[in-house]
Formats: sequence, structure tokens, C-alpha cells
Amino acid sequence: MATERLVVVGGDAAGMSAASQARRLKGAGELEIVAFERGRFTSYSACGIPYWVGGLVPERDDLIARTPEEHRARGIDLRTRTEVVELDVAGSRVRARDLGGGAESWTAYDKLVLATGARPVRPRLPGIGAHGVHGIQTLEDGGRLMDSLERTRGRRAVVVGAGYIGVEMAEALVERGFEVTVLHRGEQPMSTLDPDMGGLVHSAMNRMGIRTVSRAEVTKILSDEEGRVRAVCTASGEEYPADVVVLGIGVEPRTALARAAGLPLGPSGGILTDLSMRVRGHGNIWAGGDCVEVLDLVAGRTRHVPLGTHANKHGQVIGSGVGGGYATFPGVVGTAVSKVCDLEIARTGLRERDALEAGLRFVTATVTSTNTAGYYPGATEMTVKVLAERRTGRLLGVQIVGGAGAAKRVDAAAVALTAGMTVEQVVALDLGYAPPFSPVWDPVLVAARKAVSAVRAAGV
Repeated sequence: MATERLVVVGGDAAGMSAASQARRLKGAGELEIVAFERGRFTSYSACGIPYWVGGLVPERDDLIARTPEEHRARGIDLRTRTEVVELDVAGSRVRARDLGGGAESWTAYDKLVLATGARPVRPRLPGIGAHGVHGIQTLEDGGRLMDSLERTRGRRAVVVGAGYIGVEMAEALVERGFEVTVLHRGEQPMSTLDPDMGGLVHSAMNRMGIRTVSRAEVTKILSDEEGRVRAVCTASGEEYPADVVVLGIGVEPRTALARAAGLPLGPSGGILTDLSMRVRGHGNIWAGGDCVEVLDLVAGRTRHVPLGTHANKHGQVIGSGVGGGYATFPGVVGTAVSKVCDLEIARTGLRERDALEAGLRFVTATVTSTNTAGYYPGATEMTVKVLAERRTGRLLGVQIVGGAGAAKRVDAAAVALTAGMTVEQVVALDLGYAPPFSPVWDPVLVAARKAVSAVRAAGV
């Protein structure tokens, strides 16, 4: 039997999980694996970068799960600092460029995996190229930011954007002793939450000493005579002094290669695949990680959800398919957790805006309770918001903001969403109870019970 060649484009979570799984299923005599990675690092936790920057993770290498050398020792021809610049689908080959010397060459494939990831949104603003302006996506990005923080003489930081990246980087910079201002265009920070829940995050950030400015549209970045950032300007005419700027506006799928090759893309620009992560219409091409769109099981449509948990699962599914097995990735319910200092933030399912866009009629219920029994020492508040379909009572979404123990409560809601449960069924769940962990009625159950009443009051 002739040896097949698998080419993997991208050496982080999805790409190297796929390569490793394929290697476990197929020996070197059956499958040759060539992987291209434009950076110097592989298989690392991008989600951990804010905690490295903030000093909670001591060393950069603590974030690396498997080095290039370890992958090579497992029979994968991994070529770092090499960027794939062209995909020839008709000829089943890719053109790669050595970023060190500039040499280019074509590599043929029998099977191809695209795991090109995502890139930070970098708006086209005057002064965006000033020294001290950083987007954060890769370990290299984190390293450049660390160097900047160590070189700067001032201690003023401006974070542009208040999503997960922006909020986590704001905390990291506070931990580094910087005076932090967060500028964002929305009504409240954390646009992944409804504005009423985002308002809780806003208040908490201000209490923590993080200045948070809503409805602030950044128009330009000013630099000094040495080309280093000195201030960020907004449409209102305000100038916010800055010795370092971090862009936390979000990410977009890195799919220029796929687009140029004519592969199918979704509304968010991510590659479209079937349940086995095969690119639609292409039997020998798979895609996974932050460059793809996935099925939202609640809304019934595809969307871009860049998370390491999904990327690793995609890789396992892809590697199984490449290796001759079969596995599927059915979709997501949109679960995500984060924190800023002592405040935990979680959501799963749909926001009000998402439900409206999906054409769903819904009710909401919001409660404030405590993370433990109210009399237990150290009890802190949490707020839980539930969305339910008006006619059926089907659970549509849950958002949680609160102190210690708040965020991971969202996991029970994620399971309920995946199972298609109603809020009445959620109320009946047998969740764990003891005073150090929960009130007799867990806050999630209290919110669900209130949602049941709202459904009944709304009628059909």
C-alpha cells in the first residue's frame, strides 16, 4: 500500500491535535505527516497569555503543552517559521515560504487539514503602527507585549475593547501595577452579555480601579517624536494618555488562504464544514479551530466561536477521520467563562439580541443570590439571568456574574441547553447542596423557577 501524505497548515491546538490523533491511528509507513507553522511555538495555550502577562503564570514555557521537538519525535515533520501562502486545490498541493530565508516550495498532499486560526482585529486607524500598540493572539504577541511593559517608563495603559481579551488584559495590567483605562464602543463592557448584565461588570471594574469608558469610539493613536504611543483619541475629542496600548477588540478567522482557493465560507468569514469537520464539497480537506464556523445548537445557525476547547475537539475529530475512523463535532451552545480580578463572568446559549435575530419569542428572569448559604462565612453575591422560549419554556440562555464559584455554575446550564431542556425541567435538576457550596435553592434553579412563572404568565 502506498504511503499517503497529510499536510497540516497551522501548528497549534486543532492542527497538532489532528496530526497527533492521525499518527496514533496510522503508522509512518501508512501516513506521512507534514505540518507548517508560521510561528516558533506549537501546541500552546493562547488563553493563558493574560495570566502570564499578569504574573500568575511564571514562565512563557509553562503555557506550552508540546514543543516542536516533541512533535517531531512522534513522527511529524513539523516545519516552524514556515508560512503557507497558496493553496492549489485542483493540484492538491500547497506553496510554503520559509520566513527566515524567503525560499518557497510546493508540497503535494493526499489529505489536507486547515487550522490557520484567527487574528486580532486591528482597525485601520491613524497611528495604529506606533511602538507600544499590541494585539494579543500568539505567544510571540505576548512576548512583544512583555518586552514593551518592561521597557516603558510610564505606568499608564489603555485597553481598546472590553470583550474577553480586553477584560482579561485589563486585569493583567492592573496586576503589573499599571493605571488602566478601558475604552469600548458598546453600551456596557462584555458585549457577549446583555447590557444589564454587562452593567454589573462595568461597576465591578470601576470599583477595582479600572476606568471603563462606554460608547468611546477610538479615532486615532498619537505618538511622540520617537514613534512611541503617548495617547489614544476618541470621537468625543477626549485624549487618554497611554504608555502602552492593548487591542482587545476581538478576533476574526484567518481564512485568506481558503477564500483565495474558493473554499466555502460562512457569514462570519469562517470555513464551513460538515459534522466530521470536512470542508463542505471537498472530501480530502478538513478544517478546524478558530478558522471555522460551527453550528449553534440553540439558534440553529453557524457562527464563529474561537475557543481552545473547541479547537482541541475539532483536532480529535479530524485526526480520526484522516486516520480512517469516524467522529463528529455536533456543535456548540456558546459557553464561555472569564474573570476580572475577583469577579467571575459566564454565559451560555443566547443573549436577548441573539434570540431576536433568530426570530424567537422569549421571556427573561433575573435573580440575585449568594454563592453559598447566606450565613456561611465569605458568602458573596451573584446575579443569574435566564432566557426561555415564550411558548414552550425551552431554555435559551443563561448569564451569570458574581463572586467565587459563580462562573462554573454555567456548566449545568450548558448541559441543559444541549439536552434541549425546558426551564421547568431545569428547576427539577438534582444539583449538589451543602452550605459551603450553595444555598438550599441554587441561584440557577431560583432563576429557572422565576422563568417558569414568566412563561406561564406570558401564555402563548
